[in-house]
Amino acid sequence: MRLILREALQSFRRAPLLSVLSITTIAFSLFTIGLFGLVAINMREALRDVGARVEVVAYILRGTPLESITVAAQDISAFPEVLAVDYIDEEQALAQAQAELVEFRDAYRDLRVNPLPASFEIQLKEGFRGADDVAAVAERVGGFGFVEDVRFGREWIERLDQIRNIAGLVGLVIGIAFAAVAVVIIGTTIRMAVLQRAREIMVMRLVGATDWFIRGPFLLEGAIKGMLGGILSIGLAYGTFLAFSRNTTALSGLVFFDPIHLVAGVLFGIALGLGGSLVSVGRHLKDV
Repeated sequence: MRLILREALQSFRRAPLLSVLSITTIAFSLFTIGLFGLVAINMREALRDVGARVEVVAYILRGTPLESITVAAQDISAFPEVLAVDYIDEEQALAQAQAELVEFRDAYRDLRVNPLPASFEIQLKEGFRGADDVAAVAERVGGFGFVEDVRFGREWIERLDQIRNIAGLVGLVIGIAFAAVAVVIIGTTIRMAVLQRAREIMVMRLVGATDWFIRGPFLLEGAIKGMLGGILSIGLAYGTFLAFSRNTTALSGLVFFDPIHLVAGVLFGIALGLGGSLVSVGRHLKDV
């Protein structure tokens, strides 16, 4: 193991400029992936905030006994999808309308009879805010005999689901594309190192060294380059994040990667380095 580590480190000494160039190139490839990751995370947070506003509103028939309403609220609260149930009586509904619909405030003030019904405002748990889950809850709530109507904005929720799906697909495709570019870059640098040490590898084969013993230093070299590139890309991503969040007031609510994402980013860089080295060495070692 010491020999493999020494050989891997010596490759950096033999070609320092090439090593720095390859690490930098890897870092910028991973940095690009990281930027799209940051966009995806912040888009997910924004969609989560929008999704938190998804609710089911069930309008209650006038004259429904309060006991029936209380029992129904407890039953609805027990639904696995439901986070909270708020009962809004007629007076509260009128007060909300006067506060939110300012242009109709005078009209509401002149009313002799309150035309607004009582209702249940049902908030859903995260993970149950898709169109199918919301529709299922609305259908069950509509089964109560005293529920006159149920509203939940089906079209708006379906569009929100479409945005989630499109954002996830685009992020996945772009991430795979840049990961492939990083693998090609790493493989190219490892191939150059293999060709540079052709005579040394031939001598090692003549004395009986196995292919895996020969591959070891190159694989470790690729892993180290991938790790350094991953760390550098995180630094670049954090600098970009600070620049945007500090200098742009509208983007002050941006979030950065959490520690798990950072560790995963470095491990991803190592995996790319190993993958690129393995492919390159396996393809070209036979010809050396």
